[in-house]
Amino acid sequence: MSQIAANIITGFLGVGKTTAIRHLLANKPEHERWAILVNEFGEVGVDGAILSEQGALVKEVPGGCMCCVAGLPMTVGLNTLLAEQPDRILIEPTGLGHPKDIIGKLTQPPFDGTLSLGATITLVDPRCIDDVRYRENQNFHDQIALADVVVANKLDQCSEAQIATFYNYVAAFDGEKSLVTGVEQGALETAWLALPRHARQAHYHHHHNDAEPMTTLALGPDDTYTRKENQGQGYVSCGWLFAAHCCFPFDALYGLLSNINAQRIKAVVNTDEGFYAFNVANQVVTVTPMSIEQAESRIEVIDTDALPWDELESILLSFLTPA
Repeated sequence: MSQIAANIITGFLGVGKTTAIRHLLANKPEHERWAILVNEFGEVGVDGAILSEQGALVKEVPGGCMCCVAGLPMTVGLNTLLAEQPDRILIEPTGLGHPKDIIGKLTQPPFDGTLSLGATITLVDPRCIDDVRYRENQNFHDQIALADVVVANKLDQCSEAQIATFYNYVAAFDGEKSLVTGVEQGALETAWLALPRHARQAHYHHHHNDAEPMTTLALGPDDTYTRKENQGQGYVSCGWLFAAHCCFPFDALYGLLSNINAQRIKAVVNTDEGFYAFNVANQVVTVTPMSIEQAESRIEVIDTDALPWDELESILLSFLTPA
């Protein structure tokens, strides 16, 4: 059996990884079947619902780093996708994740004989480089250090000075890069996936958490919603999963999400105007219509500090109307 092509698409919180993967899926060869292994820091798995619309095979690993717990979540997810024999697998680690252990696992038995790992692509928002929360974060640093292709995303929102800072910052890293470039709105080229991969070292020492296996959040048969929190690496998250019959007023929800001062908010929600994906970074809301109907709604909030989750939950519940 020939090896299946694989790539890691990484980058810090809010950089636009999911949008970039959607662009790749929209421009892949028509005859190929692609699969996505998506890992999220939060518990409710928003990205998987968004990517499934593109017709790709999707397996989610929510709730933290997928290479933890002796690598079991990652192994199970990959084996599930490999059983479908796709032409390519894209792996999207959490924005707070570290790619070193993932690269190590993919290049060792049993996956080294099954997967042909190509370039690791790291997306960077140039506006964040001078932000101490990013620049002094070891994950942010090592995501760039381990990348074969470094892409400045959101160029249309950056100043010339910020773009220059990006190129100077990346140039200071040791080791060869196959490509350093920039795009708008996650417009990655599929040809970049075939660029050379370079062996690299990182200084990050990852601490695995073997306390409990990761499980997929699910509703009970009579549940209207459920909520789960997560924390680690200096961040906290709170996510809600609402039953398919729940319907939110679009305008009220948009207003709420735009006024939450959190580093990252992601949601796929059934509203009175249809099903939408909401993406919030720096209190700027991007909305994308989705063709999903009567699916569960998912909302995830990530920040460096815990927010008043009970109050936020009360507001969300007050919005609910029968679908």
